[in-house]
Amino acid sequence: MLKIGDKAPDFCLPNQDEEEVCLRDLHGSWVVLYFYPKDNTPGCTTEACDFTAAMPDFSKLGATILGVSPDSPKKHRNFIEKKELSITLLSDEDKEVLQAYGVWQLKKNYGREYMGVVRSTFIINPEGKIAAVWDKVKVKGHVDAVREKLSELEG
Repeated sequence: MLKIGDKAPDFCLPNQDEEEVCLRDLHGSWVVLYFYPKDNTPGCTTEACDFTAAMPDFSKLGATILGVSPDSPKKHRNFIEKKELSITLLSDEDKEVLQAYGVWQLKKNYGREYMGVVRSTFIINPEGKIAAVWDKVKVKGHVDAVREKLSELEG
């Protein structure tokens, strides 16, 4: 897992419209990069809806919100339309970015072990460095915590 002060690994991934989004193109602005396991599941839906609701606040702070999961662009498009999301979702089907950020890890559930996404959020500063990290995120209240931290970092 990356630490505060580390350079954020660069990436280019397709969004829900199959348009490439590259971290380097956002250099000079704040980025909230959150990783989640799967579209249309309860925790992931709550998190995406919370980020969508808070989007005006993040926009005022000059931040771009990007959600990343291993789901396809088509699944992201369906999720966005079904839940009326206004955030950008990126598809990492090869799991290269998930691995670069250290969020693709061995998980245990009901005695079963498998590889999966550990729900995590990173704030990347305008210089491209990690400014804040949350790992093993609990969804309730998380977006508020991210907004407060971003406001504090910018302050």
